Amino acid sequence: METKCYSKILAASLMLPVLLYCSCKKDVSKGGPNLHIEKIAVTRAANEAVSIWETTADQTKLLAQQASINFAADAGTNATTITVDENTTYQTIDGFGYALTGGSASLINGLGANQATFLTDIFSTAAGHVGSSFVRITIGASDLSASDFTYDDLPAGQTDIPMAHFSISQEMTDLVPVLKKIIAVNPSIKILATPWTAPVWMKMSTTGNGGFTGGSLNPLDYDAYATYFVKYIQAMAAQGIPIYAITPQNEPLNPSNNPAMTMQPNEEANFIKNNLGPAFAANGITTKIIAYDHNCDMPSYPEAVLGDASANPYVDGSAFHLYAGDISALTTVHNAFPTKNVYFTEQFIGGPGNFAGDFSWHMNNLLIGAPRNWSRVVLEWNLASDPNYNPHTSGGCSNCLGAVTISGNSYTRNTAYYTVAHVSEFVKQGAVRISSNTFSASIQDVAFKNPDGTKVVVALNTATTSQSFKIKWGAESFTYTLPAGAAATFKWAGTQSTQTGPPIGQTITLKGFNNDYVSGEDGTAAMTCTRTTPSTWEQFLVVDAGGGKVALQSMGLYVSSENGTMPITCNRTTFGAWEEFTWGVNADGTITLQGNNGKFVSSEDGTMAMTCNRATASGWESFGVNK
Repeated sequence: METKCYSKILAASLMLPVLLYCSCKKDVSKGGPNLHIEKIAVTRAANEAVSIWETTADQTKLLAQQASINFAADAGTNATTITVDENTTYQTIDGFGYALTGGSASLINGLGANQATFLTDIFSTAAGHVGSSFVRITIGASDLSASDFTYDDLPAGQTDIPMAHFSISQEMTDLVPVLKKIIAVNPSIKILATPWTAPVWMKMSTTGNGGFTGGSLNPLDYDAYATYFVKYIQAMAAQGIPIYAITPQNEPLNPSNNPAMTMQPNEEANFIKNNLGPAFAANGITTKIIAYDHNCDMPSYPEAVLGDASANPYVDGSAFHLYAGDISALTTVHNAFPTKNVYFTEQFIGGPGNFAGDFSWHMNNLLIGAPRNWSRVVLEWNLASDPNYNPHTSGGCSNCLGAVTISGNSYTRNTAYYTVAHVSEFVKQGAVRISSNTFSASIQDVAFKNPDGTKVVVALNTATTSQSFKIKWGAESFTYTLPAGAAATFKWAGTQSTQTGPPIGQTITLKGFNNDYVSGEDGTAAMTCTRTTPSTWEQFLVVDAGGGKVALQSMGLYVSSENGTMPITCNRTTFGAWEEFTWGVNADGTITLQGNNGKFVSSEDGTMAMTCNRATASGWESFGVNK
């Protein structure tokens, strides 16, 4: 753990659902590649029922199911319209959950007759349970263990290169028995394992706690440490516990925890490519290797590991915490290495906590923000603590509030229980994130499509007042109101109907007949259609102007047809009649924009400033969207 340094997220993933002629597009707000656009033609949906669960900042509702509502044919206007497109897909989801620390396991083991109820509550995928499908455990002690230990501790001055003394015996009392019961409840659960330190005899330049704090791995012991991982995975497998993935080191830039060990990016890359990767390959181990496992303020660390040509083939992706930096760092790394996966693996809530503030921050940055930034996983730290935030090591986290507080043989639910449950209960392993748009000053959201075809939208009101918003899906929509600080999960079945109107609420690009992009020209000059690549001034938010018309906004300014007598501009702070356009769709999927004068916007052969004075529309008055 580290001291928190929260940072606010603005994550928008905005794509057009109607023009299905595009075979590959980018998430405009994030620049992320590798989207898959399915070409389908379907009939109108049938007023599907939407189930809703809500949590409010004052805790009067805690994941409480609300009266269901139905989709209807889209009508009316709402400036806050979440447009969901299930045909635009992003990353696959592995799961949501918690860290099962040694301390958590010992408390769970003390629940007695309530243990089975608790494990079912957290891990069962049946309706009405959290359905956690991913868990992070520690290789040896973490700071939320009762004491320091590894699986090969020796008296000072001794070494064990062949790992003859390796043993997981200290885990046989609590962690292993609890994990076996979790697997029995949810056999498909995926387990990530992470060490806080190597055995002390492998370290150099340690700083305290008998060598458990600080220090780095001695290069002479890289092979021995790789063998340590191999022995660990084999020992857990012998107990019927498959390890899905490991990270080589928790918080490799944090020397101050107990236990802790530093590992610089070049050291991690060298360890992976020369020792750990080859050791896994030689022993037939398919457990994934995930790099970094630290804060969002240093995306250069995983980029350095992934950028090492010899380490890269062994690395599945990178893992992040958010005690510093911004959640958008996940997208930064994804864009640099789009074939590698991204995971969010740790964030704590400091006790006693503030439910309203903690719930909103974690929902916004983690449960919504991390998936919107390509994460396959979101994990809270940690699953359980006692009323005094124990167990923990001397110097370890002394105020880590568990998702639940266990006191004797009973437990109470805390903030992280509800943040994770708002997603994990409804978004199943193997789901994919789908396109939806957010609104920075009010509604944040993320959308998913489950393997069974059901859709899930999680929305959070970050404003200080109640917010009404529309969820639009194909040609259908419904409207909902959330109190300030509240979150809701919406789930429905069915197949998306064909979208026929403009993509209200989405950010688009417009490509002219010359294959160049329309530009707002910094809001200072007449607009042109001359850009070979789209940047910020070549992106336009489609705003519902009422009366069946739209306005186009770039960088906060609106496009104006300038009375149809002068070249068009993008410099209006508000929109009126001359900033409103009728959106038309051509047979080939391109679109036209017709101004208040009844004339069409023209790209003027791509050689002159654009106008809105053409009586008819042809090639130079037609535009491809998000091409």
